[in-house]
Amino acid sequence: MEMLTIGAFARASRLSPKALRLYDELELLRPARVDPDTGYRYYAVGQLERARLVAWLRRLGMPLAGIREVCALPPQEAAAEIRAYWARVEAATAVRRDLAAFLVDHLSAQSGKPREDTTMLELRYSARTDTGHVRPANQDTVYAGRRLLAVADGFGPAGGPASGAAVAALKSLESEDLSAGGVLNLLEDAVQGASRVIRDLGEDVGTTLTALLWTGSRLALVHIGDSRAYLLRDGELFRITHDHSVVQSLIDEGRLTPAEAAGHPQRTLLLKALTGDPSTAPDLRLHDVRPGDRYLLCSDGLSRVVPDDDIRRLLAADPDPDRAVHALVDVANAGGGPDNVSCVVADLVEAGTRSLV
Repeated sequence: MEMLTIGAFARASRLSPKALRLYDELELLRPARVDPDTGYRYYAVGQLERARLVAWLRRLGMPLAGIREVCALPPQEAAAEIRAYWARVEAATAVRRDLAAFLVDHLSAQSGKPREDTTMLELRYSARTDTGHVRPANQDTVYAGRRLLAVADGFGPAGGPASGAAVAALKSLESEDLSAGGVLNLLEDAVQGASRVIRDLGEDVGTTLTALLWTGSRLALVHIGDSRAYLLRDGELFRITHDHSVVQSLIDEGRLTPAEAAGHPQRTLLLKALTGDPSTAPDLRLHDVRPGDRYLLCSDGLSRVVPDDDIRRLLAADPDPDRAVHALVDVANAGGGPDNVSCVVADLVEAGTRSLV
Protein backbone atom coordinates (compact mmCIF):
# COMPACT_ATOMS: atom_id res chain seq x y z
CA MET A 1 0.00 0.00 0.00
CA GLU A 2 1.49 3.32 -1.11
CA MET A 3 1.94 5.69 1.82
CA LEU A 4 2.32 9.47 1.94
CA THR A 5 3.83 11.61 4.66
CA ILE A 6 1.48 14.05 6.34
CA GLY A 7 3.08 16.89 4.39
CA ALA A 8 2.67 15.18 1.02
CA PHE A 9 -0.87 14.12 1.89
CA ALA A 10 -1.71 17.68 2.94
CA ARG A 11 -0.56 19.05 -0.41
CA ALA A 12 -2.47 16.39 -2.35
CA SER A 13 -5.70 16.81 -0.38
CA ARG A 14 -5.55 20.63 -0.03
CA LEU A 15 -5.84 20.22 3.74
CA SER A 16 -3.25 21.71 6.08
CA PRO A 17 -1.23 19.45 8.39
CA LYS A 18 -2.94 21.27 11.29
CA ALA A 19 -6.36 20.37 9.88
CA LEU A 20 -5.29 16.74 9.36
CA ARG A 21 -4.17 16.49 12.98
CA LEU A 22 -7.53 17.94 14.10
CA TYR A 23 -9.50 15.49 11.94
CA ASP A 24 -7.42 12.65 13.38
CA GLU A 25 -8.35 13.72 16.92
CA LEU A 26 -12.02 13.96 15.90
CA GLU A 27 -11.85 10.54 14.19
CA LEU A 28 -12.94 12.08 10.91
CA LEU A 29 -9.80 11.09 9.05
CA ARG A 30 -7.45 8.75 10.87
CA PRO A 31 -3.97 8.18 9.42
CA ALA A 32 -3.25 4.76 7.96
CA ARG A 33 -0.17 4.39 10.16
CA VAL A 34 1.44 6.25 13.03
CA ASP A 35 5.16 5.70 13.68
CA PRO A 36 5.35 4.27 17.23
CA ASP A 37 8.67 6.00 17.93
CA THR A 38 8.22 9.45 16.38
CA GLY A 39 4.41 9.72 16.34
CA TYR A 40 4.65 10.80 12.71
CA ARG A 41 1.48 10.25 10.69
CA TYR A 42 1.34 8.49 7.32
CA TYR A 43 -1.67 8.33 5.00
CA ALA A 44 -2.65 5.90 2.26
CA VAL A 45 -3.21 7.23 -1.25
CA GLY A 46 -6.67 5.65 -1.11
CA GLN A 47 -7.62 8.09 1.67
CA LEU A 48 -7.37 11.09 -0.65
CA GLU A 49 -10.98 10.83 -1.82
CA ARG A 50 -12.34 10.98 1.73
CA ALA A 51 -9.95 13.82 2.58
CA ARG A 52 -11.14 15.86 -0.40
CA LEU A 53 -14.77 15.21 0.57
CA VAL A 54 -14.06 16.49 4.07
CA ALA A 55 -12.38 19.58 2.61
CA TRP A 56 -15.31 20.29 0.27
CA LEU A 57 -17.85 19.87 3.05
CA ARG A 58 -15.89 22.23 5.28
CA ARG A 59 -15.91 24.84 2.50
CA LEU A 60 -19.66 24.32 2.28
CA GLY A 61 -19.85 25.28 5.96
CA MET A 62 -21.12 21.93 7.20
CA PRO A 63 -20.46 21.36 10.92
CA LEU A 64 -17.97 18.63 11.82
CA ALA A 65 -20.71 16.43 13.27
CA GLY A 66 -22.55 16.57 9.95
CA ILE A 67 -19.37 15.79 8.01
CA ARG A 68 -18.81 12.72 10.16
CA GLU A 69 -22.35 11.54 9.38
CA VAL A 70 -21.98 12.14 5.62
CA CYS A 71 -18.64 10.36 5.45
CA ALA A 72 -20.17 7.27 7.07
CA LEU A 73 -22.93 6.98 4.44
CA PRO A 74 -22.95 5.23 1.04
CA PRO A 75 -22.57 7.73 -1.85
CA GLN A 76 -26.28 8.01 -2.75
CA GLU A 77 -27.37 8.53 0.87
CA ALA A 78 -24.49 10.96 1.40
CA ALA A 79 -25.68 13.00 -1.59
CA ALA A 80 -29.22 13.09 -0.17
CA GLU A 81 -27.91 14.28 3.21
CA ILE A 82 -25.90 17.08 1.53
CA ARG A 83 -29.01 18.17 -0.39
CA ALA A 84 -31.02 18.23 2.83
CA TYR A 85 -28.30 20.24 4.60
CA TRP A 86 -28.20 22.81 1.82
CA ALA A 87 -32.00 23.14 1.82
CA ARG A 88 -31.77 24.03 5.53
CA VAL A 89 -29.01 26.56 4.81
CA GLU A 90 -31.09 28.23 2.08
CA ALA A 91 -34.12 28.44 4.38
CA ALA A 92 -32.03 30.04 7.13
CA THR A 93 -30.44 32.42 4.61
CA ALA A 94 -33.88 33.55 3.45
CA VAL A 95 -34.81 34.44 7.03
CA ARG A 96 -31.57 36.42 7.50
CA ARG A 97 -32.12 38.16 4.14
CA ASP A 98 -35.57 39.33 5.26
CA LEU A 99 -34.15 40.57 8.57
CA ALA A 100 -31.36 42.43 6.76
CA ALA A 101 -33.90 44.10 4.45
CA PHE A 102 -35.95 45.18 7.46
CA LEU A 103 -32.88 46.63 9.21
CA VAL A 104 -31.90 48.58 6.08
CA ASP A 105 -35.40 50.06 5.84
CA HIS A 106 -35.58 50.71 9.59
CA LEU A 107 -32.24 52.53 9.75
CA SER A 108 -32.96 54.41 6.53
CA ALA A 109 -36.21 55.67 8.04
CA GLN A 110 -34.30 56.86 11.12
CA SER A 111 -32.02 58.93 8.89
CA GLY A 112 -34.98 61.20 8.13
CA LYS A 113 -35.01 60.46 4.42
CA PRO A 114 -38.63 60.25 3.26
CA ARG A 115 -39.86 56.98 1.81
CA GLU A 116 -40.43 57.06 -1.93
CA ASP A 117 -43.53 54.88 -1.67
CA THR A 118 -46.13 56.60 0.48
CA THR A 119 -49.17 54.77 -0.92
CA MET A 120 -51.46 53.60 1.86
CA LEU A 121 -52.51 50.00 1.38
CA GLU A 122 -55.13 47.80 3.00
CA LEU A 123 -56.48 44.27 2.74
CA ARG A 124 -59.72 43.33 0.99
CA TYR A 125 -60.55 39.76 1.98
CA SER A 126 -62.91 36.82 2.25
CA ALA A 127 -62.74 33.48 4.08
CA ARG A 128 -64.62 30.20 3.93
CA THR A 129 -64.35 26.79 5.60
CA ASP A 130 -66.20 23.59 4.71
CA THR A 131 -66.35 20.11 6.23
CA GLY A 132 -65.99 18.37 2.87
CA HIS A 133 -67.64 15.11 1.88
CA VAL A 134 -65.77 12.58 4.03
CA ARG A 135 -64.87 13.97 7.47
CA PRO A 136 -67.59 13.76 10.13
CA ALA A 137 -66.66 17.17 11.61
CA ASN A 138 -64.73 20.30 10.69
CA GLN A 139 -61.51 20.71 12.70
CA ASP A 140 -60.26 23.67 10.64
CA THR A 141 -60.39 27.25 11.87
CA VAL A 142 -60.22 30.15 9.43
CA TYR A 143 -60.14 33.89 10.01
CA ALA A 144 -59.86 37.03 7.89
CA GLY A 145 -59.85 40.53 9.31
CA ARG A 146 -58.52 44.01 8.66
CA ARG A 147 -55.00 42.99 9.66
CA LEU A 148 -54.95 39.23 10.22
CA LEU A 149 -55.42 36.32 7.84
CA ALA A 150 -55.16 32.81 9.31
CA VAL A 151 -55.84 29.14 8.60
CA ALA A 152 -55.32 26.31 11.11
CA ASP A 153 -55.97 22.60 10.54
CA GLY A 154 -56.45 20.68 13.78
CA PHE A 155 -55.94 16.97 14.33
CA GLY A 156 -56.56 14.45 17.08
CA PRO A 157 -59.52 14.07 19.43
CA ALA A 158 -59.54 17.81 20.20
CA GLY A 159 -58.34 19.08 16.83
CA GLY A 160 -61.09 21.68 16.55
CA PRO A 161 -60.29 23.36 19.88
CA ALA A 162 -56.57 23.19 19.01
CA SER A 163 -56.97 25.03 15.72
CA GLY A 164 -59.33 27.50 17.39
CA ALA A 165 -56.78 28.22 20.11
CA ALA A 166 -54.03 28.87 17.57
CA VAL A 167 -56.11 31.42 15.65
CA ALA A 168 -57.54 33.03 18.81
CA ALA A 169 -54.01 33.68 20.09
CA LEU A 170 -53.25 35.69 16.95
CA LYS A 171 -56.52 37.61 16.83
CA SER A 172 -55.50 39.59 19.90
CA LEU A 173 -52.68 41.12 17.82
CA GLU A 174 -55.15 42.92 15.57
CA SER A 175 -55.52 45.59 18.25
CA GLU A 176 -51.77 45.87 18.93
CA ASP A 177 -49.65 48.83 17.79
CA LEU A 178 -47.55 46.91 15.28
CA SER A 179 -44.24 47.77 13.67
CA ALA A 180 -42.32 45.63 11.23
CA GLY A 181 -39.48 45.48 13.74
CA GLY A 182 -41.36 43.97 16.66
CA VAL A 183 -44.12 42.02 14.96
CA LEU A 184 -42.18 38.75 14.64
CA ASN A 185 -41.53 38.70 18.38
CA LEU A 186 -45.22 39.31 19.04
CA LEU A 187 -46.18 36.48 16.69
CA GLU A 188 -43.72 34.12 18.33
CA ASP A 189 -45.06 34.96 21.80
CA ALA A 190 -48.65 34.45 20.63
CA VAL A 191 -47.81 31.05 19.14
CA GLN A 192 -46.11 29.98 22.37
CA GLY A 193 -49.25 30.99 24.25
CA ALA A 194 -51.38 28.89 21.90
CA SER A 195 -48.99 25.99 22.36
CA ARG A 196 -49.53 26.06 26.12
CA VAL A 197 -53.30 25.93 25.62
CA ILE A 198 -52.97 23.02 23.20
CA ARG A 199 -50.77 21.10 25.65
CA ASP A 200 -53.66 21.11 28.12
CA LEU A 201 -56.07 19.62 25.56
CA GLY A 202 -54.58 16.14 25.89
CA GLU A 203 -52.28 13.76 24.03
CA ASP A 204 -52.12 13.31 20.25
CA VAL A 205 -53.68 16.73 19.70
CA GLY A 206 -52.29 19.51 17.57
CA THR A 207 -52.78 21.89 14.69
CA THR A 208 -51.08 23.47 11.75
CA LEU A 209 -51.04 27.26 11.56
CA THR A 210 -50.40 29.60 8.66
CA ALA A 211 -51.09 33.30 9.14
CA LEU A 212 -50.24 36.72 7.72
CA LEU A 213 -50.36 39.85 9.88
CA TRP A 214 -50.44 43.25 8.17
CA THR A 215 -48.24 45.93 9.78
CA GLY A 216 -49.24 48.71 7.41
CA SER A 217 -46.10 48.31 5.31
CA ARG A 218 -45.35 44.59 5.28
CA LEU A 219 -46.92 41.23 5.97
CA ALA A 220 -45.48 39.16 8.79
CA LEU A 221 -45.73 35.42 8.17
CA VAL A 222 -45.98 32.70 10.82
CA HIS A 223 -46.14 29.12 9.59
CA ILE A 224 -45.96 25.61 10.98
CA GLY A 225 -47.27 22.39 9.44
CA ASP A 226 -48.63 21.83 5.93
CA SER A 227 -51.28 24.48 5.54
CA ARG A 228 -50.04 26.89 2.90
CA ALA A 229 -49.76 30.52 1.82
CA TYR A 230 -49.61 31.46 -1.86
CA LEU A 231 -48.98 34.76 -3.61
CA LEU A 232 -50.50 35.63 -6.99
CA ARG A 233 -48.45 38.46 -8.48
CA ASP A 234 -48.64 39.63 -12.10
CA GLY A 235 -50.48 36.45 -13.04
CA GLU A 236 -47.83 34.11 -11.55
CA LEU A 237 -48.43 31.92 -8.50
CA PHE A 238 -45.74 31.55 -5.83
CA ARG A 239 -45.90 29.36 -2.73
CA ILE A 240 -44.42 31.40 0.11
CA THR A 241 -44.49 28.67 2.76
CA HIS A 242 -42.60 25.40 3.02
CA ASP A 243 -44.48 22.29 4.17
CA HIS A 244 -43.20 20.74 7.40
CA SER A 245 -44.11 17.25 6.23
CA VAL A 246 -42.45 13.90 5.61
CA VAL A 247 -43.05 13.99 1.86
CA GLN A 248 -41.71 17.56 1.55
CA SER A 249 -38.51 16.49 3.30
CA LEU A 250 -38.18 13.61 0.84
CA ILE A 251 -38.67 16.03 -2.06
CA ASP A 252 -36.03 18.36 -0.57
CA GLU A 253 -33.60 15.44 -0.35
CA GLY A 254 -34.28 14.37 -3.93
CA ARG A 255 -35.83 11.06 -2.91
CA LEU A 256 -39.27 11.91 -4.30
CA THR A 257 -40.58 14.01 -7.15
CA PRO A 258 -43.60 16.26 -6.50
CA ALA A 259 -45.66 13.93 -8.70
CA GLU A 260 -44.63 10.89 -6.63
CA ALA A 261 -45.35 12.76 -3.40
CA ALA A 262 -48.99 13.30 -4.39
CA GLY A 263 -49.73 9.59 -4.00
CA HIS A 264 -47.28 8.79 -1.20
CA PRO A 265 -48.84 6.83 1.70
CA GLN A 266 -47.22 9.19 4.26
CA ARG A 267 -48.27 12.43 2.56
CA THR A 268 -50.30 13.53 5.60
CA LEU A 269 -47.54 12.93 8.18
CA LEU A 270 -46.13 16.13 9.67
CA LEU A 271 -42.63 16.81 10.90
CA LYS A 272 -43.71 19.93 12.80
CA ALA A 273 -47.02 21.21 14.17
CA LEU A 274 -48.31 23.01 17.25
CA THR A 275 -48.68 20.18 19.75
CA GLY A 276 -47.79 21.83 23.05
CA ASP A 277 -44.07 21.15 22.73
CA PRO A 278 -42.34 24.46 23.62
CA SER A 279 -39.22 23.51 21.64
CA THR A 280 -41.11 23.40 18.33
CA ALA A 281 -40.56 26.70 16.56
CA PRO A 282 -42.62 28.03 13.64
CA ASP A 283 -41.22 29.75 10.56
CA LEU A 284 -41.31 33.53 11.05
CA ARG A 285 -40.42 36.16 8.47
CA LEU A 286 -41.37 39.49 6.95
CA HIS A 287 -42.80 39.58 3.44
CA ASP A 288 -42.50 42.54 1.07
CA VAL A 289 -45.70 43.51 -0.74
CA ARG A 290 -46.88 45.29 -3.87
CA PRO A 291 -50.25 46.88 -4.63
CA GLY A 292 -52.35 44.33 -6.50
CA ASP A 293 -50.88 41.29 -4.74
CA ARG A 294 -53.41 38.53 -4.06
CA TYR A 295 -52.81 36.08 -1.20
CA LEU A 296 -54.30 32.67 -0.60
CA LEU A 297 -54.08 30.82 2.71
CA CYS A 298 -55.46 27.29 2.69
CA SER A 299 -55.53 24.01 4.57
CA ASP A 300 -54.30 20.87 2.83
CA GLY A 301 -57.91 20.01 2.05
CA LEU A 302 -57.39 22.31 -0.94
CA SER A 303 -53.72 21.81 -1.83
CA ARG A 304 -53.87 17.99 -1.75
CA VAL A 305 -56.87 17.92 -4.09
CA VAL A 306 -56.40 20.87 -6.44
CA PRO A 307 -53.15 21.23 -8.46
CA ASP A 308 -51.27 24.52 -8.27
CA ASP A 309 -52.04 25.30 -11.92
CA ASP A 310 -55.77 25.12 -11.17
CA ILE A 311 -55.33 27.19 -8.03
CA ARG A 312 -53.56 29.87 -10.09
CA ARG A 313 -56.30 29.82 -12.73
CA LEU A 314 -59.10 30.17 -10.16
CA LEU A 315 -57.33 32.94 -8.25
CA ALA A 316 -56.73 34.90 -11.43
CA ALA A 317 -60.20 34.37 -12.86
CA ASP A 318 -62.29 36.54 -10.54
CA PRO A 319 -61.28 39.89 -8.99
CA ASP A 320 -63.77 39.47 -6.16
CA PRO A 321 -62.17 37.69 -3.15
CA ASP A 322 -65.49 36.27 -1.99
CA ARG A 323 -66.31 34.62 -5.30
CA ALA A 324 -62.71 33.40 -5.63
CA VAL A 325 -62.73 31.75 -2.21
CA HIS A 326 -66.05 30.02 -2.92
CA ALA A 327 -64.76 28.76 -6.27
CA LEU A 328 -61.69 27.24 -4.58
CA VAL A 329 -63.69 25.43 -1.91
CA ASP A 330 -66.19 24.21 -4.49
CA VAL A 331 -63.52 22.72 -6.73
CA ALA A 332 -61.95 20.90 -3.75
CA ASN A 333 -65.33 19.37 -2.94
CA ALA A 334 -65.89 18.52 -6.59
CA GLY A 335 -62.62 16.58 -6.39
CA GLY A 336 -64.08 14.35 -3.70
CA GLY A 337 -63.84 16.62 -0.65
CA PRO A 338 -61.70 14.07 1.25
CA ASP A 339 -60.82 16.54 4.01
CA ASN A 340 -61.99 19.75 5.62
CA VAL A 341 -61.12 22.61 3.29
CA SER A 342 -60.49 26.18 4.37
CA CYS A 343 -59.40 29.18 2.32
CA VAL A 344 -58.70 32.87 2.78
CA VAL A 345 -58.29 35.09 -0.29
CA ALA A 346 -57.05 38.65 0.29
CA ASP A 347 -56.05 41.44 -2.06
CA LEU A 348 -53.66 44.26 -1.18
CA VAL A 349 -55.25 47.41 -2.55
CA GLU A 350 -54.89 51.16 -2.16
CA ALA A 351 -56.74 52.40 0.91
CA GLY A 352 -60.26 53.46 0.10
CA THR A 353 -60.40 51.45 -3.12
CA ARG A 354 -63.89 50.08 -3.65
CA SER A 355 -64.56 46.71 -5.20
CA LEU A 356 -65.26 46.92 -8.92
CA VAL A 357 -67.64 43.94 -8.84
